[in-house]
Amino acid sequence: MPHTIVVTGAGSGIGRLLAERLAARGDRIIVIARSAARAGELTAALPGSRAVIADLAQPARLAAALEATDLPDHIDAIVHAAGIVDLGHVADLPVTSWTEQLAVNLVAPAELTRLLLPRVRAARGQIVFVNSGAGLTAHPEWAAYAASKHGLKALADALRGEEAPQGVRVTTIYPGRTATPMQAKVHEQEGAAYDPSAWIDPASVVTATLTALDLPRDAVISDLSVRPGPR
Repeated sequence: MPHTIVVTGAGSGIGRLLAERLAARGDRIIVIARSAARAGELTAALPGSRAVIADLAQPARLAAALEATDLPDHIDAIVHAAGIVDLGHVADLPVTSWTEQLAVNLVAPAELTRLLLPRVRAARGQIVFVNSGAGLTAHPEWAAYAASKHGLKALADALRGEEAPQGVRVTTIYPGRTATPMQAKVHEQEGAAYDPSAWIDPASVVTATLTALDLPRDAVISDLSVRPGPR
């Protein structure tokens, strides 16, 4: 039976590949797009999908965006795959870098989850947070990004306990460095050469995510780390 799944970050990387895999198997996809033009591109690329036009950098506007969209009463899953990164020393990072990363990486997932939770509860569904290794360990120059991802772990852990009585499963995926456009940007900020073949293929993270989504209802994958394998 096809499921209705909301996917953020469907424009590129892990989110895009996940949305493609879900659409290909017949699931009904709802993407979050920051503009009408972007929404048109995504729905054209994902047959049968629909879009909510909302900028995750402005979480306070999510409620109005959802109210303006005809959404089903039941949503089987939300996959939070969107994220931004801006590296820098704490001594140098401007406040805008902190607020933007916290807004997109933490506050928007919290607000989108809050707004859609009644529909997920109705489906006894699942919420998946695509986190990062930075959600478990913080390294120099990664303070703001890691803080947002540590916060995302806290959100998932609290939500898991709160929603279990409602039949809602909560999963966090912690990918290591993955060959995505974000990783290319990270290497550029680090001043390092980028070789996609040295890192995890996004398809591997998507397969792990689908495993968590498709797990029978008698179990839940609460936390799953995906690390580069031996070559």
